[in-house]
Amino acid sequence: MNSTDVTFPDGRISGRSQIVGVVPVGARHGLVVAETPFHPLDHTWPDQPADRGTIGGLPVVDCVTGAQSTTGEVFLGDAIPVRRGAEDWQWLVVHVTESPLAVGTDVDLEVDGVFRAALSAGHTACHLAALALNAALAGRWRKEVARDRLGNPDFDQAAITSSRIGEHGSVDVYRLGKSLRKKGFSAEDLDLGLVAQQVNDRLKEWVAAGAPVRLDVPGLGLTARRTWHCSLPDGEASIPCGGTHVRHTAELGRAEVTLTLDEAALTMRTTFG
Repeated sequence: MNSTDVTFPDGRISGRSQIVGVVPVGARHGLVVAETPFHPLDHTWPDQPADRGTIGGLPVVDCVTGAQSTTGEVFLGDAIPVRRGAEDWQWLVVHVTESPLAVGTDVDLEVDGVFRAALSAGHTACHLAALALNAALAGRWRKEVARDRLGNPDFDQAAITSSRIGEHGSVDVYRLGKSLRKKGFSAEDLDLGLVAQQVNDRLKEWVAAGAPVRLDVPGLGLTARRTWHCSLPDGEASIPCGGTHVRHTAELGRAEVTLTLDEAALTMRTTFG
């Protein structure tokens, strides 16, 4: 099998292709096609859930990343033993179904557009919230650290431990422990209400601006290094990203965050719509 070509970065939710391989997924069947509009769960940073939909009329009960070694062995998800995009490996979108389909069969692929649209909005809102949080916390750094594309110290990059996107928003968790203090960040007397208000004020401005959003897509391969761009009033923002997004920020309707602190972790919940 060759690496799967993907069309989801362009917003596609349907397509037709040929089944080029079938791999076992427990008692289920993992169908691989030459080209797909389905976004699989990323095994290295599983922030955006897999798309839902059908392949050849069969429900896709899961959609995962697969990697085929030079010897032909296929590994799925967490079992993949090499770095994402490793050379000489083939990178696959594996559509998991309850029933099999034969290699060589031409099939229609249909993604659940409503679910995809919700995840795309959640992913865009998640990026905007991270940039707004960076700006709100910019004055708490005592040392020079990497900056985001808007020129603010990149708290999100330095502190994030997990990000999960859903139909109604996202949940991002940041560490505030010793390692971050060593990098120069101070969480002393952190006023979460004030920080959330600053984030939300900026988000309100950015959503109202209807800023255009686009993905830089250097190739059709699943592991191509894609980049999210947004032309905000504050400047041109960009973040490496393999997910899907809306076309402009006004599609979000609104975006708001709440912040909570639990021991040495800051949790940001973002909602939109």
